[in-house]
Amino acid sequence: MLRHLMNVLDFSVEELENLLSLAEEIYDRPGEFSDACHRKKLATCFYEPSTRTRLSFDSAMLNLGGQVLGFSSADSSSAAKGESVADTIRVISSYADICAMRHPKEGAPYVASLHSRIPVINAGDGGHNHPTQTLTDLMTIRKLKGGFSGLTIGLCGDLKFGRTVHSLVEAMVRYPDVHFIMISPDELRIPDYLRRDILDRNLIDYKEVGILEDVMPKLDLLYMTRVQRERFFNEEDYIRLKDSFILDSKKMKLARGDMLVLHPLPRVNEIATEVDDDPRAVYFKQAEFGVYVRMALILTLLKEMDR
Repeated sequence: MLRHLMNVLDFSVEELENLLSLAEEIYDRPGEFSDACHRKKLATCFYEPSTRTRLSFDSAMLNLGGQVLGFSSADSSSAAKGESVADTIRVISSYADICAMRHPKEGAPYVASLHSRIPVINAGDGGHNHPTQTLTDLMTIRKLKGGFSGLTIGLCGDLKFGRTVHSLVEAMVRYPDVHFIMISPDELRIPDYLRRDILDRNLIDYKEVGILEDVMPKLDLLYMTRVQRERFFNEEDYIRLKDSFILDSKKMKLARGDMLVLHPLPRVNEIATEVDDDPRAVYFKQAEFGVYVRMALILTLLKEMDR
């Protein structure tokens, strides 16, 4: 059965648990999976630049004993000649067994999935979705916190435009007794649809605040994102607010001893480098987990296709 991943909600909670369990199994015993994708090929079709996502997909397939082919920008593909995504995936379906696609246009991987004969993974489409980052976040939380229920999660920075934040909220509301504290300037608060259709509709406990220090002692997890200068209408507002959302050692002293700091990366200046040495800072470990969860995803989709 041909199956794709466009959104983390494409998987039921039970399917997510199975995938995360497989990712942890691979993490614990990687040698047992070193030949699982022998003679299989992954096509990485990246129409915009990427570091972690593309390299982690490459690493995942190579770790499984498979091969990787593809391109790293639209300029190095036939898109530069005007070829459509639909035509590209039709051709790639003859070359590879599975495809990971990143595209600046929202919905482009979905269009590809409609014309593909192999599984397509959305590796990020504009500001819309980034499901494998959410899977990475979920694995990090489950592996280091033991589960999802009962957690108080702080989401800090650009909550209006941050696709990783939106996807994580949508995934986490399916678990019981989850609480959110949204920390952002007024200009970058969560969008109305997320508040109305996801949080309010599911009766999720949440509150919105403007000062990070005030809520640090209450958090089990702090998910940091960048406050982006380009989102403000004037420079004065940005300068007034930007330092309130930079995590440093002083703010970390206010947090619980077992609170974890996550970040989808890349980091700019929203987390001071001095925090990197704090054992509660797990964002580089989080990036490492991304390889294992993508290995589990590749195996899961290929297994579905063989049914």
